[in-house]
Amino acid sequence: MIILQKPKSTEKIVRMIEAENVIAFETDKRASKLEIKNEIEDLFNVKVESVRTHIRKNKKIVYARLKPDFHAADVATKIGLL
Repeated sequence: MIILQKPKSTEKIVRMIEAENVIAFETDKRASKLEIKNEIEDLFNVKVESVRTHIRKNKKIVYARLKPDFHAADVATKIGLL
């Protein structure tokens, strides 16, 4: 099952990428935080410090804070957000 559906990119999220080392994705509503964390770590070869989720307009949005050794800006550049 593919958990991450698409990356989110708004002005606020771009600011979070640069200032807080956080990356945001729209995900499958049935996915758990652990499954999301494992998929992000496997796909982008990074380590996730924490995962926050919320459901808005019937879509699950996840905010994954990366460990300080890894940079969210590098991940965002790989997937074409920055």
